[in-house]
Amino acid sequence: MEVSRSHSVRWGGRARLAAVAAGLAVAAAALVATGHASAARAGARVKVEQTALGRILATAQGRTLYMFAADKHGKSTCYGTCAAFWPPLLTTSAHVVGAGVKASLLGTTKRSDGKLQVTYNRHPLYLFVKDEKAGQTNGQGLNASGGLWWVLSPSGSVVRKTGAAAPAAPAAPAPPTTTQPSGTGGGYGYSYGG
Repeated sequence: MEVSRSHSVRWGGRARLAAVAAGLAVAAAALVATGHASAARAGARVKVEQTALGRILATAQGRTLYMFAADKHGKSTCYGTCAAFWPPLLTTSAHVVGAGVKASLLGTTKRSDGKLQVTYNRHPLYLFVKDEKAGQTNGQGLNASGGLWWVLSPSGSVVRKTGAAAPAAPAAPAPPTTTQPSGTGGGYGYSYGG
């Protein structure tokens, strides 16, 4: 008799635990669905950020957005390893909004996996993983993944300058000093200071 009561108490505890777990799963699913629904209503947000390159496109959080010169006809060619380093700016809605940008230049393109990627002036937009803070432009002008990466201005133009001044070209070497062979110069027409 004692054994069966203990067994039913244990079984009742398991049933109660299963019911709580099921309730938590339903609540989590509802939160996820609500989050996706609000993201779909809001769409992606693009804004203008002031950087060393001038006024350029960025995410709502200030992360720099890039275009990939290898993309053609408004379609992305950046997948796999490329997309791991240059994540596409994705949205769950075709309605993209922005602050300081031309609404007529905002759009989306469908990626090969069916997800929507934000475009600006028909250029698919990407982030760069080496830009760790808002305003960084570490990807500007890089030749990676089969093409060049550039930021865009609010007018939709590609910005092809870099933030730092380009290093000056090294000075041409001075012509060799010629001397008459003397025992210290080695006989090749160059003076070694002997």
